[in-house]
Amino acid sequence: MTEYEKMLAGVWYYPGEEELAALRRRAAEVCFAANRLPPGREEERMELLRPLFGKTGAEFTITPVFHCDYGGNITLGEGFYANYNLVILDCAPVTFGDNVLVGPGCGFYTAIHPLDAAHRATGEEKAAPITVGSDVWFGGNVTVLPGVTIGDGAVIGAGSVVTRDIPPGVVAAGNPCRVLRPVDQEQAP
Repeated sequence: MTEYEKMLAGVWYYPGEEELAALRRRAAEVCFAANRLPPGREEERMELLRPLFGKTGAEFTITPVFHCDYGGNITLGEGFYANYNLVILDCAPVTFGDNVLVGPGCGFYTAIHPLDAAHRATGEEKAAPITVGSDVWFGGNVTVLPGVTIGDGAVIGAGSVVTRDIPPGVVAAGNPCRVLRPVDQEQAP
C-alpha cells in the first residue's frame, strides 16, 4: 500500500514521502497562482482552482486567499461560497453539499497527529474525513476538526471549534461547539 493509499484509508502514513510531497507542491503552486490574481478576474481564479477539486458544482466562489494540502480530496456542491482566508487540509475527503456558505478565516482540518511525543517525532500522521451537508452556514473563524459530519441546514456560529458531529437543522456554537437550539424557521425570509 502506498503512503497516498494509507492516507486515504485513514491509517498512519508518512506525509514526507515523494508522491505526497509532489501533490502538495502542485496544490501550493495552483493556490499561489490563483491567490495572486487581481480583483475582477474571479472567473479566471475559479478556473485555476477547479482542477484542485475532485468535483465541483457548475457555480462556486472562493475569495482569496485559499490554501489546501492536496486538492483532489475536496468536493464542492453547487453554489458553494467561501469568504476570505479558507484553509482545507484535505488529507482525507472533505465534502460540502449544495449552497454552503463559509465565513472568513475558516479552517477544515482532516489531519491527525499522534498524541504521544515519541510517535509524533516519527513524522507519521493519519486523517479522518469531514462531511458538510447542504444549506449549511459557517460564521467567521470556525474550525472543523477531523472526522466531523455537519447535517443539512445547520448554522455554525462564529469562532466555533467543531469537535464532534452536528445534527441537521440546528444552531451550534462555542468551543467546543455544541447545539444551542433548532434553526428558527420563523426568521427565514
